[in-house]
Amino acid sequence: MTDIDGYHEQLQRDAQFLCSDQRMDTELVDRLVLQLNRIHPQILTDKEAHRFRNLSKPTTVRLAELLSHLHGMGEEACHEFYRGLHIHAEDVYSSLPTRVTQREMTEPKLTDNVGVHPERFVLNDRGPMFFLSCFSFVVAIAMLYYYGDGETLRCTRPFLHCSAARLSRGAKDALITYTEVGK
Repeated sequence: MTDIDGYHEQLQRDAQFLCSDQRMDTELVDRLVLQLNRIHPQILTDKEAHRFRNLSKPTTVRLAELLSHLHGMGEEACHEFYRGLHIHAEDVYSSLPTRVTQREMTEPKLTDNVGVHPERFVLNDRGPMFFLSCFSFVVAIAMLYYYGDGETLRCTRPFLHCSAARLSRGAKDALITYTEVGK
């Protein structure tokens, strides 16, 4: 597909895909017909919209007739159909063959055979047990602070001094000062 191809040619290429795609159900076709009729009555008149919304015909037949009608109407009608499809069913729009080839042409090709892996940001690679042990330690310190009396703190002083070894300087100073002063 080149850049000079218009919506008219794109619709001609995408018509078979659209008619065979299961996502193009009755509800979606009706929404597209209503949008073309209400917003652009010069593209689909009320009589034509009623014909394309006739439920006595299968959806695939109605869709094929709609696409051939729009193809006969010209570039603007095809453009408005694509616009409506983009609004109402972006997943179908992005999987159209012309859109896929257009994306492939605009994306840079990889020169080496190395696969692209998204970067994984790991805040802590020690795992959940490390987190649980740290959390348990903090809960124990908080319980000693709130429920411990002076005698309990004197007994736990050596333990708290050893525990403060891996803490940051400010946290270590606060913990050691608290254990020395008491409650």
